[in-house]
Amino acid sequence: MSDTAKSPLDSEISRLTRRIDELLVSMEQLREENRALKQRHESLTSERASLLQKNEQVRARVEAMIGRLKALEHGA
Repeated sequence: MSDTAKSPLDSEISRLTRRIDELLVSMEQLREENRALKQRHESLTSERASLLQKNEQVRARVEAMIGRLKALEHGA
């Protein structure tokens, strides 16, 4: 057999090596995507907590205003 001719085993090893390289690239892309998604989730969770807090503050202010209006109404 000449040096340039590939045996079926060599061809299979080359194919498997390419496939492993492709899988490693895919794995790294998925790892990066997962990291970005976790970061986005953290950001959205923090934003949600902030919005809930602001919503609660606005609700309390509106209730206080309603209470003052009712007091003015009964006092008039």
